[in-house]
Formats: sequence, structure tokens, C-alpha cells
Amino acid sequence: MIKINLIEKTIGSGFFTGFIPLAPGTFGSLTGLLIYSIPGFEKPQILIPAIIIFTFYGIFLGSKFEKAYGKDPGQCTIDEVIGMWITLLFLPKTLLISFIAFFVWRAFDIIKPYPIRKLEALDGGLGIMIDDVIGGIYSLITMHLILIFIIK
Repeated sequence: MIKINLIEKTIGSGFFTGFIPLAPGTFGSLTGLLIYSIPGFEKPQILIPAIIIFTFYGIFLGSKFEKAYGKDPGQCTIDEVIGMWITLLFLPKTLLISFIAFFVWRAFDIIKPYPIRKLEALDGGLGIMIDDVIGGIYSLITMHLILIFIIK
């Protein structure tokens, strides 16, 4: 059996949200939003490197989680954290926009429009992470369209 240490388990499960029996992905996304609420975290010079670093670390951790818990396990929610962060890139940091972004991100993560569902089928950590990265990009674009055409 594969050994996952406490630090890996903490980060890979989005501060243990992956072990919540009901809707771990939603709680993982909420964790991403709570981290984003830290003052200054929204700055692109902080958020973009965090996304890059934790995406690659998430691929590594996702592979370990998959070996320990099975294909695309609910225990691994670092992908939801990353998807949430991507969704929030370059957005004004307000409560309303963060609230809307959370629901837009959750919708894309649940619905998984093309090609997200196909990418999710990839093995290991890459399959776990890539669908949420692409979903986050779809959510990011959607949020910016909402800002342009609805919120102004």
C-alpha cells in the first residue's frame, strides 16, 4: 500500500475536505475560496505561481491518492482548490463576485462540458488535475463575460 504522509494528505485533500463524506468537491472549492480571501492572495504575482506550483504538486499527489484510494478519489480535492483559484484570476475581489465565481466554478466542475469529461478519464494525477484546470479556465472566461455584460 502507498504511504501518504500528513503534509501530502493535508494539501492533497484540501485541508482534509476530501474526507468529508458529503460533497467533498464543494468543500474543497470552498477551501480554495477561503485561501483566496487571505489579503493579497488575489494579486496575480501570488495567485499565478500558487496555481502553477500546486497544479504540478497536485499531479504528483493525485497519482499517490489514486494508488491509495482508487480512480479519481473524492479524498483528493486539491484539484477543486486549483479550479477555484483559476476561476478567480484577474477578478475584482468582492464578496458578490467571489460568491458568483464559486457557483460558476461548481457548475462547470459538476457538468463537465467537452472536453473536460474526456480529460478526466486520463490516468493518475494528470487526469485528476487537468479536467479541473480546463474547467477553471471555462469558469474564468464565463466570469469575465459576466463582468463585461451583466455586472459592468
